Amino acid sequence: MTEESPIQKRKADHIQIALTREVTGRGITTGMERYRFRHEALPEIDFSRVSLATSFLGRPLKAPFLISSMTGGTEQAGRINAALAEAAQKRGWAMGLGSVRMAIEHPETAATFQVRSVAPDIPLLANLGAVQLNYGYGPDQCLRAVELTGADGLVLHLNAMQEVFQPEGNTRFGNLLRKIEEVCRALEVPVGVKEVGFGIHGRLARRLFDAGVQFVDVAGAGGTSWIQVEKYRAKDPLLATAAEAFADWGLPTADCVRDVRRHVPQVCLIASGGLKTGVDAAKSIALGADLAGFGRSLLPSAATCDPESIIRQMERIELECKIAMFGAGIAAVDRLKGTDRLLFVGDPPVSDS
Repeated sequence: MTEESPIQKRKADHIQIALTREVTGRGITTGMERYRFRHEALPEIDFSRVSLATSFLGRPLKAPFLISSMTGGTEQAGRINAALAEAAQKRGWAMGLGSVRMAIEHPETAATFQVRSVAPDIPLLANLGAVQLNYGYGPDQCLRAVELTGADGLVLHLNAMQEVFQPEGNTRFGNLLRKIEEVCRALEVPVGVKEVGFGIHGRLARRLFDAGVQFVDVAGAGGTSWIQVEKYRAKDPLLATAAEAFADWGLPTADCVRDVRRHVPQVCLIASGGLKTGVDAAKSIALGADLAGFGRSLLPSAATCDPESIIRQMERIELECKIAMFGAGIAAVDRLKGTDRLLFVGDPPVSDS
C-alpha cells in the first residue's frame, strides 16, 4: 500500500490502543452478573442433543453468534479480517466488517474488507457510520458498501459520544433518523443499526424499526468504551481530561436487551457489548436477543492473524453456551430465547420509561 492516509492512521491507532491500553468502561458492567440460570438437576435432555443452530439474514448459522464489526482499511486490518472470516466460516458464525467508508473513499483499501473468498456461506454485514449521511453520503454510498463487500446486509453505526471525543470527529447528528429511513427504503438488502458500546434503549429501537430498520445491535456498555479509546488519541488536553468523567457512560447490555425486547417484541435483536463467555451469550439470548456478538474479546487472537487461535476461542464460547443450556434443561436456541429459567438476582435494571 501507499503512505497511510489520516483515516488509515486512525484505524491503525484504534487497533493498537484496543490491544495495549485499558479501554474498558469503569464503574459500569454489562449487567449480566445480575442474572443466573435456574439449575435443572434433571435436565431431561441428552447433552449431545443440545443444538446452537439458528439463522440470520436468510443464511443458516451453526451458532447464534456474530463477530462484531471491528476494523478494516489497513494491511494489518486486512489480515485480521481475513483470519476472522476464515474462522467464522469454519464455525458457522455471522460477521460484521469495520466501517467500509475507507474503501469508498480510498478504493485501494477495498481488499481489506473483501472476505467472501474465505467466507462464502456466512451472513456478512457491511458497515458505515450513520453520521456520514449528514456529510454527503446517501443510499448510493450505502449500496456501494454492500457491493464492495458482497454483504448480505448493511449496518449503520451510531457513535455520537465517540465522535465528540475523536480529534477528527463528525458531530452533526441532527435529523439523522429521516435519512436512515431513506436508506432503508432505497436498499434491497436488510439495513440494521448498532451502537458502538454505549447502548440502545427500547424507545429508540421502536423509532428505528418504525423507520424501516430490520435489526438492531444494542452494543451496550460494560465492554470497550470508545470514549476511553479516543482519550489516548486526544490532542486537546482538556478533552482528554473530560473523558475521565465519562468512564461509566452508557446503558448496560443486559438492560438494553430487556428494554428493546419489551418495546419491539418481534424483531431481530443482537446483543453485544462486553460479552466474553458463552454463559454471557446464553444469558443475553435468554433475555430476548436473537444473536450474541463478540468483538474486542476476539481481537487478541485475531491480531495474531492465526485462524486456528480464533477458532479455539470460538469453540470455547460455543461449549460454554451449550453447557449453560444443558444445565438449565434447554435443548434449542428458540427455547432459550425468553426462557423463564433465567433468574434475576441483582438490583433492578434501569428502564427508560
